Amino acid sequence: MKCFARFVPALMVAVLLCGVQQANAQEKIVTIATGSERGAYYPAGGAICRLINRGRKEHGIRCYAESTVGSIYNIHALRDGENDFAVVQSDWQYNAYTGQGVFADGPAYKDLRSVFSLHSEMFTLAASKASGIKTFNDLKGKRVNMGDRGSGMRAIMQELMEEKGWTRQSFRNPTELKPADAAKALCDNKIDAMVFTAGHPNGLIQEITNDCGAVLIPVEGKEIDALLKDNPYYARTAIPGGMYKGNPQNTPTFGVRATLVTRADEDEEVVYQLTKSVFENFDSFKTLHFVFATLDKERMVYSGLTAPLHPGAIRYYREAGLLNERTQALGAK
Repeated sequence: MKCFARFVPALMVAVLLCGVQQANAQEKIVTIATGSERGAYYPAGGAICRLINRGRKEHGIRCYAESTVGSIYNIHALRDGENDFAVVQSDWQYNAYTGQGVFADGPAYKDLRSVFSLHSEMFTLAASKASGIKTFNDLKGKRVNMGDRGSGMRAIMQELMEEKGWTRQSFRNPTELKPADAAKALCDNKIDAMVFTAGHPNGLIQEITNDCGAVLIPVEGKEIDALLKDNPYYARTAIPGGMYKGNPQNTPTFGVRATLVTRADEDEEVVYQLTKSVFENFDSFKTLHFVFATLDKERMVYSGLTAPLHPGAIRYYREAGLLNERTQALGAK
């Protein structure tokens, strides 16, 4: 009997462990490609995952955010099936879907699908005081970090260079550092200026303005005017004065929007549950990162989106009464 008594609990444990393993096997794992851990994309992906993971006992979906080099890399990773979702700039979503810009060498990514847009992002140019840089034109001949390869900021910088007829040789010892490394190089006087695409306020820009007196440089002029005229996904904006130490005046620039995208073949239920998790916990979502504070539900379902909406997102927007003429133009019939 004693032997049998010991056997029964052991059998029960085995059954319970088997049940847990089966439950874990049934759980759907999804990943979101984001960006640098020092930027806004990584916490944005983390915030989305945090909300969907709260309900995983009900819907069986577990989400992970992965740090990457940025938008262009993310689109390739999504297309290759390495990730289920990706946070990308609105301009590179447009270029990927239409087969333009850096995506012109391959077929247009017509299986790209929109989920929703996030915060506005501004092309940000920061320089050391000692560099003497006052305008975008002053970058010529200076030590400039152009942004790391595969990032949206690097691609925008490349477009601006082409508008001005500049090449790498227009700068002195140009670099391609990641944002955090570029910030350190700026404060160590190894570079004169760096470009960065981000929502504001931003921790990295706050760091370099506080620690080494970096100044924000206006990004304006006829070349920028031409770029905005030819590319409607860009919009004029300004970094508010007083947001960063030593920068009391508004800094004119232009910007895009961060957007969440997926593939056409992504499970409709997964996209539905992810969208629902964010929009039905919207007040909570807006507190998870300071760049989300001004988000608006209605704008999120169309602003900056070029690729058609995924059916899973449409399903939620229809239930929530968020469909309108603009979302219908994105395939939400």
